Amino acid sequence: MAIKVIIAGFKGKMGQAAYKMVLEDEELELIGLVDPFATEKNVAGVPVFTDKTDLTALEADVWVDFTTPAVAYENTKFALENGFAPVVGTTGFTAEQIDELKSLSARKALGGLIAPNFAIGAILLMQFAAQAAKYLPNVEIIELHHDNKKDAPSGTAIKTAELISETRQSLKQGATDEEELLAGARGAEVDGMRIHSVRLPGLVAHQEVIFGAQGEGLTLRHDSYDRISFMSGVNLGIKEVVKRQQLVYGLEQLL
Repeated sequence: MAIKVIIAGFKGKMGQAAYKMVLEDEELELIGLVDPFATEKNVAGVPVFTDKTDLTALEADVWVDFTTPAVAYENTKFALENGFAPVVGTTGFTAEQIDELKSLSARKALGGLIAPNFAIGAILLMQFAAQAAKYLPNVEIIELHHDNKKDAPSGTAIKTAELISETRQSLKQGATDEEELLAGARGAEVDGMRIHSVRLPGLVAHQEVIFGAQGEGLTLRHDSYDRISFMSGVNLGIKEVVKRQQLVYGLEQLL
């Protein structure tokens, strides 16, 4: 039996990529689309909604969310409360919100996934960075995205920093008397390391993790040149969450 899917935020570029991926997979059935900016009532026979509360009558298995940080938490909570296993690529969740959603999913015995990045290569980059930080603790992260991305730093950069922090001791980097002549010049600080965000037209999603040591350096980089790079991870997430009974954070939890 096909997995019944709702896509929230289908008018966006990621939503459009997810829409195409679901339609092309015979194991998935698209039964609803929701976007507050939609003007059409259906697309290729699939009903379109502007208000998520109108979807409560649908018997869906999975809620795929590519909306905005402002509504992602409420959308994910809504999905869990209505029996839809969420697969969420929208970023901007706080640690407290993720913990709350994990607890709610456990009470509902419903699987789910919040993933800062669905590209397999990006997941590998994060894992490699965490390994390298054991031996090269001085590290900075540069993330580069398109100029329409609303949150900074990216969820992937934050997740990378969190994974690095688990494998290295806290380390305050830079000169002890360092001074920013322009506020923000050194980027955001996470456990002593720095994250820098670049926003430019033409970019999709890119990240460098740069390690430095006496006389040497190591740079790890991942590039998503097209949003199709995320769809294998979204597809995996949809097919895995229906087998599980609690929400997880990070695609690596399902690999």
